[in-house]
Amino acid sequence: MNHQIIKGIGELPQILNTWSCKRLFVVTGRHSFASLPFRELLEGMDVAFTLFSDFTPNPRYEEVCKGIDLIASQAFDAIIAIGGGSAMDVAKCIKLAVLAEEGRAALIPPTVLTRVSCDGSRLPLIAIPTTAGTGSESTHNAVMYYEGAKQTVTNDGVLPDVALLEPDVLKGLPIYQKQCTLMDALCQAIESWWSVHSTEESYEYSRQAVELIMNNWQAYIMDDDKEAAWQVMLGANFSGRAINITQTTAAHAMSYKLTSLYALPHGHAVALCLPEIWTYMLNNMELCIDSRGSDYLSDIFRQIAHAMGCDAPADAIALFRRMMDQMRLDRPSPACPSSDLPTLTSSVNPIRLKNNPVALSQEAIAAIYQTIINDRRVQ
Repeated sequence: MNHQIIKGIGELPQILNTWSCKRLFVVTGRHSFASLPFRELLEGMDVAFTLFSDFTPNPRYEEVCKGIDLIASQAFDAIIAIGGGSAMDVAKCIKLAVLAEEGRAALIPPTVLTRVSCDGSRLPLIAIPTTAGTGSESTHNAVMYYEGAKQTVTNDGVLPDVALLEPDVLKGLPIYQKQCTLMDALCQAIESWWSVHSTEESYEYSRQAVELIMNNWQAYIMDDDKEAAWQVMLGANFSGRAINITQTTAAHAMSYKLTSLYALPHGHAVALCLPEIWTYMLNNMELCIDSRGSDYLSDIFRQIAHAMGCDAPADAIALFRRMMDQMRLDRPSPACPSSDLPTLTSSVNPIRLKNNPVALSQEAIAAIYQTIINDRRVQ
């Protein structure tokens, strides 16, 4: 079954009829299902559905297991994930555990580090995002926490069969949530574009994501414009498809501890990292580790800048920072002590750093974090 991108939740009945679905397992955040018209839509169809929402914004393995037990108690024709990234993550993890021969062991080390067999066609997954951020509705990745550590679950079998995009769900979201998710999507697209694993296909997804977001972010954030919301949602989806190929780089790797240490939402944290890392890379091109070379990387930086509407990378970085200022996405409190630096520096996942096109030493990482928490520009 090929991955499809479809606009409008009104298409859901036709999709379910095509698959002859009569019993649905719905994974959703409590707020998403209660405040948006999904219950009315499902109740108006000739289907039975069971809700699972017993999970937190950073879902834990134990919470996923509750969903696994619930779905195993009955026979279901399809899974529907409704909500932000957490609902998508939980639905994907449940699907993998149900379909893989390894069961729930497929979600935890060491099994999760291998590509277990999973025939996703046996249980279709429909993803309906209620934010415009990660593009998780079009990726084969999920995140959960196992024994307190963040665990990435990757399997082609959990790529949703259908991503159903409905811009109306974005209307009325808290403006800070809209800002953070938009910046997450923009950062993903930029990181994917410069990743050492980029391809011609991922370039095109990144380009479309950056252009759609840059051309529509103000109308989406400031005016709550419906057409702009659709364009940003589509941009976030392209961003997800890009990162699905390349994975993230240093900006994401460095963002996670900012989130946990200073209680910053992920999109806010990663957006603080990206311009400082980009500046460092521009000033240290001799440390390029992309096999395609520093000239190639310089051209990629120029292409990203042009997609952002700028003449040069330095101008694009300045524009990015102005966007952050305009949205008042501030740095952590000025009171953040320098004693936090060792904790921040040691937290960075070295695997994600290998995706970054310019090498980052521990000293460089520390200097970038120093810039972020003290607002001194890194050189």
